[in-house]
Amino acid sequence: MGVIIRNSGSDSADLGAVTEPYSGYLLRDVPREEAELTHTDTGSPMGELMRRFWQPVCLSEELSDLPKAIRVLNEDLVAFRDKSGDVGVLHRHCSHRGTSLEYGIVSEHGLRCCYHGWLFAPDGTILDTPGEPPGSRLKDSFRHGAYPAREHRGLVFAYMGPPGEEPGFPLFDTYDEPDDRMVPYSVWHGCNWLQVQENIMDPIHACFLHVNMTGLQLSGDFGGFPELEFHETEGGSGMLFVTSRRVGERIWVRTNHALLPNFLQIAPIFPRTHTSTHFARVGNTRWCVPIDNGECNLIGWRHFSDLVDPRGEGREELCGPNSIDLFGQDGNRSYEQRQREPGDWEVLTGQRPIAVHALEHLGVHDRGVTMLRRLLRAAARGEIPDAVARSQRGTGGPHINTFTQDAVLEIPPAEGDTDRTLLREVGRKVFETVMESARFFGDERRAFVRERYRAMERDA
Repeated sequence: MGVIIRNSGSDSADLGAVTEPYSGYLLRDVPREEAELTHTDTGSPMGELMRRFWQPVCLSEELSDLPKAIRVLNEDLVAFRDKSGDVGVLHRHCSHRGTSLEYGIVSEHGLRCCYHGWLFAPDGTILDTPGEPPGSRLKDSFRHGAYPAREHRGLVFAYMGPPGEEPGFPLFDTYDEPDDRMVPYSVWHGCNWLQVQENIMDPIHACFLHVNMTGLQLSGDFGGFPELEFHETEGGSGMLFVTSRRVGERIWVRTNHALLPNFLQIAPIFPRTHTSTHFARVGNTRWCVPIDNGECNLIGWRHFSDLVDPRGEGREELCGPNSIDLFGQDGNRSYEQRQREPGDWEVLTGQRPIAVHALEHLGVHDRGVTMLRRLLRAAARGEIPDAVARSQRGTGGPHINTFTQDAVLEIPPAEGDTDRTLLREVGRKVFETVMESARFFGDERRAFVRERYRAMERDA
């Protein structure tokens, strides 16, 4: 873990190594952040990449008889559901005199400005300008800024890219897992989106932060140091990690899958590691959506079922706007509590509003972070052909197959140091099985994977 990896692609010059004690004076200057990856303003490389994808912007329950002011990708917007049930995402400021449409009146078809009564349809059509004389063509001469919007399972999504180029709405295979309940949530973070997104590609932090530092935040089995691999998927439009751990007479293999630029699925949060488990899928589906360059929202679903939460440790009722049922994942505790038992929320927001990559000293187990940054940089530069389509289309079936899962296999330890080799071999076989299964869908895919896992147990 002591190997130093020089950063590349940073906006800052190489500061060199400082080895003197009490060297604070020499290290006072803070370089600029890596804008290519962290900035999402209009016209920025990452901002334009993100605008090519459907992004969740709020929860459905937040749209009542009142509109909701939102800020997404550095743009001030307003979301609403009109009385006919259509959802809209509009530029926040009225195109008449600029007042905020967050004070607008939800109407039968569209949102009406409270100032002069102009009525805007979800697609930006101006339906009514009541202060204008009969026969006025003003409302037909332009459109108000609007983005395509839709609801899916309690989340409101918007496409903020070029008109006429919106991709199909992505439907992932894990949306149809048997007996799975998907509960919407959001969590605000006062920091840049990238440091939140890349956290999951640093699985080693679970051994320390979540188990061995200030107390158990996850199952103690996360404290075992895993064998670890990272792999690109979808031609570089995604990546996953594989962790393999010894748990008594069993091997626990966990894969977490991310799609560029900001989509992620996390395996069960409360895994069942002391009995055989075959292809338990997802505990958390989420997008890390920039509000602006210094804030972001995690928006997605927590998944609940007997397979992904066998002991019923999750709390559905705690999931909602700016709330999730997982310890240390939001900022809703007191400052003292957060200091005494910091969780992911604290360590991520504590990296400055925008983390400075030029000040990092990365070790050998940070290669997942460096891989994610490299892929994002390539995608933002247009170096991954068809990156948008690859991340949002399936392989011929009704859904897009993803690769997040948990497997606990009845494979006893090998002798001595050779057990670490066995962990790596089993982890690689699980990875290959999950990837090969992508040619199947639904029950057929589940049956294929589970039979392969049973065969691995028999062979052991």
